[in-house]
Amino acid sequence: MHLNRRCFLAQAGSALLGGLAAGVPRAVQGAAQGGETQSGKMSQPLERSSAGSRSITLFLCGDVMTGRGIDQILPHPNKPHIFEPYMRSALGYVELAEQATGPIGKPVDFAYIWGDALAEFERVRPDARIINLETAVTAAEDAWPGKGINYRMHPANIPCLTAAKIDCCVLANNHVLDWGRGGLLETLDTLRGARIATAGAGRVDTEAAAPALMELPGTGRVLVFAFGTESSGVPRNWAAGKHRPGVNFLDDLSAQAVDAITRQVRVAKRAGDLVVASIHWGGNWGFAIPEERRDFAHRLIDVAGVDIVHGHSSHHPQGIEIYRDKPILYGCGDLLNDYEGISGHQAYRGELALMYFPTLDAATGKLSRFVMTPTQTRHLRVNRAPEEAVNWLHGTLNREGQKFGTRVERRPDNTFLLRWG
Repeated sequence: MHLNRRCFLAQAGSALLGGLAAGVPRAVQGAAQGGETQSGKMSQPLERSSAGSRSITLFLCGDVMTGRGIDQILPHPNKPHIFEPYMRSALGYVELAEQATGPIGKPVDFAYIWGDALAEFERVRPDARIINLETAVTAAEDAWPGKGINYRMHPANIPCLTAAKIDCCVLANNHVLDWGRGGLLETLDTLRGARIATAGAGRVDTEAAAPALMELPGTGRVLVFAFGTESSGVPRNWAAGKHRPGVNFLDDLSAQAVDAITRQVRVAKRAGDLVVASIHWGGNWGFAIPEERRDFAHRLIDVAGVDIVHGHSSHHPQGIEIYRDKPILYGCGDLLNDYEGISGHQAYRGELALMYFPTLDAATGKLSRFVMTPTQTRHLRVNRAPEEAVNWLHGTLNREGQKFGTRVERRPDNTFLLRWG
């Protein structure tokens, strides 16, 4: 049975109070373990973790947007009306894609949108699959007033996520409440019904702040904490409250914010757990990484005990840093969307993305190997990137990684192996 049949949302209580909400599974209780991390450099990644320890391979990616045009090609589309200034029907995005790359036979089956990614999952066999789900999963008609762009996928199309055996959907982003708080509640119920863990949104603030927890029998656990920021377009009034559904909103990137996250992690983390901090931050375009963002990521590792910083919001991959043998993905790019045929920002090659497969030592949380598969969105599905696109991504990752001391080596199968140190 796949992992998503064994994962659940850990209902941790208020981190600020250091307590646990009623009904928290005992598996998530316990104080933080481990203490300080030690800096060190590796001349090259190792194929295996150190003798006697076990390794965990994750699948991470940036935005996965299965709403709007993609929802329209799936078997159970929502009503297509939308409220954008230049487009009044979600079917218009299907037409744009078909004009760009040819006809799409509709309806497609649920697995269609993942395309070549399914073969990569079978080849790599990651222990847990984590995505940023950039849409509400709802048939609600309460479009958020003044939002302009409203993404939704019909709940009956949820098999498109289970077809890829997704284990965890991060929801702390700027589209999960596009169809109101009722739409968020339906999203949470639908994902829970599909046995997909969620992080970063909830019925109340404690649920939104609680980590998704994934059990890996015989290996360990993965905890995913998720946060949304105003810099990525998450409205402040989307923040979850004591009696209000919403997202786990991160007010700023201050030392006080790190302290609050540290308390949250200590409530849930136990020895041998891997902790992912998944953050929706920054704009859609650009390679610059503000020092404030980099310092915050470092403090999450140094102080809060985070093992992976999983950043998203950028529509294209950004540079990768390995800090104290822990990976920081500042921006993962869009793995799937319905932007095909839309002009603008071509210099950033937003149709290109990466499937990220970091392998970490389960005992120490240190990165031992990091492989990436280049992809291209075409025909509203994930495809292996063609030769020219692989070359572009190779050059871009090496250029942007230079300031972080990372580079990628292109392998004969057109995947990348990350080198650092």
